[in-house]
Amino acid sequence: MLLLNRPLFLFVVTFLLLWLAAWIGMAIRSRQHELPENVRADYGTIIGATLTLLGLLIGFTFSMATTRYDLRKSLEEEEANAIGTEYVRVDFLPPGSASQLQALLRQYTDLRIRFYTARDQADLSRINADTASMQNQMWAMVAAAAKLQASPLSALASSGMNDVLNSQGYTQAAWWNRIPVAAWSLMFLIAVLSNVLLGYGMHGRAVVLSIILPLAVSISFFLIADIDSPRGGVIRIQPQNLYAFAGTLK
Repeated sequence: MLLLNRPLFLFVVTFLLLWLAAWIGMAIRSRQHELPENVRADYGTIIGATLTLLGLLIGFTFSMATTRYDLRKSLEEEEANAIGTEYVRVDFLPPGSASQLQALLRQYTDLRIRFYTARDQADLSRINADTASMQNQMWAMVAAAAKLQASPLSALASSGMNDVLNSQGYTQAAWWNRIPVAAWSLMFLIAVLSNVLLGYGMHGRAVVLSIILPLAVSISFFLIADIDSPRGGVIRIQPQNLYAFAGTLK
C-alpha cells in the first residue's frame, strides 16, 4: 500500500481523518440532550475500554515493527559476514578462479550496499537484476573450480558461496515482511471509533481537546510506519557492516 510507504503523508492523512472523527462525535452530541447519569457511567466504561484497546493495538503493532526492524538489521550483519568469509575461502580454489571471484565479490558488496541505500524503484529493479546475474556468475565459477579440483577445501569454498546466496535471500524476505494491511485497517478503525466517542463526550474547550488524541495516535502511526518501511521512512537500516567490509578491501 503506497500510503504505508510514505510515513509523513500517513501522519497528515491520519491526523485529519481522526480530527474529523472527533468533530463528528461532537456534532452527534450537539443534536442530543444531556446524557442521564446512568448513561454517563456506561459511556465512561465504553470509552475507557476502547482507548485501552487502541493503546494495546498500537503497542502490539509497534512491537511487530521493531521486531522486523531488528531482524533486517541482524540479517545485514550476517550478509556482511557471509561475504567476508567467502572472500577468504576462495583462496582454497585455483589461483585464477580465486582472483576472479574476489573481484566479483568486491563488486557484489557494492551492489548489496546499493540495495540498502536505494530509494528509487527503477534503480532497485536494476540492482536486483544485476545481483541475480552476478550470483549466477559467481556460483558457476565456484562450481567449475570445485569440479576441476575436488577436495574438502574446495567444498568449503562452495559452501561459503551458498551462504552468500542464502543470506541475500533471507534479507530480501525480511524486507518484504511488513505489517499486514488488514492489521493497519483494523487499528485505524478502532482509532476512528475512539475519536468519535471522545468527541461525543467533550465539553467546554472542544477545539483544544479534539486535537490531542488524533495528534497522539497519528504520531504513533507515523512512528510505526516509519520503522516498518525499509525505504520510505526516516529510520532506515544503514549497511554499516557492509561498509566496514568494503573498507577493508581498499
